[in-house]
Amino acid sequence: MKQPWIHKAKTDSLFILSPPFIILAIVFFCQGWLQTLEKEYSFYTWLFFVVFIDVAHVYATLFKTYFVSKTFQEQKKMLIALPILCFGIGMILFMFGSRVFWVTLAYIAVFHFIRQQYGFMRLYSRHELKTRFSVVTDNIIIYTATGYPMLYWFMSSPRNFTWFMPDEFFTYHNNILLLFAGYVYYTILGLYAIKVTYLYIRTGKFNIPKNAIVVGTGLSWYFGIVYYNNDLIFTMLNIVSHGIPYMALIYLKEIKQPQVGSGGFYYYLNTYKGILIYIGILIGLAFFEEYLWEITVWNEQFTITKAGVFDDWHFILVPLLVVPQFTHYLLDGFIWKTKLKKAS
Repeated sequence: MKQPWIHKAKTDSLFILSPPFIILAIVFFCQGWLQTLEKEYSFYTWLFFVVFIDVAHVYATLFKTYFVSKTFQEQKKMLIALPILCFGIGMILFMFGSRVFWVTLAYIAVFHFIRQQYGFMRLYSRHELKTRFSVVTDNIIIYTATGYPMLYWFMSSPRNFTWFMPDEFFTYHNNILLLFAGYVYYTILGLYAIKVTYLYIRTGKFNIPKNAIVVGTGLSWYFGIVYYNNDLIFTMLNIVSHGIPYMALIYLKEIKQPQVGSGGFYYYLNTYKGILIYIGILIGLAFFEEYLWEITVWNEQFTITKAGVFDDWHFILVPLLVVPQFTHYLLDGFIWKTKLKKAS
């Protein structure tokens, strides 16, 4: 069968499909090195994974929306109103306390991460003959691959990592229910493997990128949350598997194959130097945002002010600084929905 690559086999494999497998290989074979990295170089792991990948990928959305004049004109009202709405919702949530604010954002973030994997799976199945059975089984496997690890998080002993803050998720410890969920999880994985094998034997068709997304998602979520109980490993698997493919998707679809109305700058970015400029813009915006977080709110990695000087302004600063991230969560859902309708 003709494989449904988004761009090309080499670029898709390297930047979209391989990140979870590469990180897992590092985790499996470099345990001692990771322990040293976590203890002695925590600032650099934070800078690279959190700032240069996690925060940076948020700004890749700009190259699909605000930086494309045609898209901006067509969706002008929504693109202007959405950040304002996010700021308003943020302020309302923060009025109920910072904990309410961050807990709500954590659940939205988890949903966003899950939906991205669903979106990639749908993109890679866009050329398949769709039946009700195939759509249902594909949905079940991707939500199982992501849902069970989160359920394990909610129902097991405390994990040594957080999404945003300690005790951010509702927890209910029940070993019997968790054991049952585990049996269901492994049963669904087994049935999906049987289904894929049967269809390959019967038709000779095997969708490489779609199944790579399913396997990579399952492995990164299981080992990042269930198998290992380590903050750095969770951060690496969670962030790299999410951020790198997203930044690559935006570049490959919106810059490598620029649409009408993208502007001449996109054609310039479609060069080797342009790739560095694209990455540089994302990193620059991410660093600037995180720098503002540090000097006004966190005061953990570095600061230029006396700690606590901005505390009285957090009710404005926190909702304002989270606008890019919050807007990305909501806007990205719209982008995926539009793409998936065209792909179906």
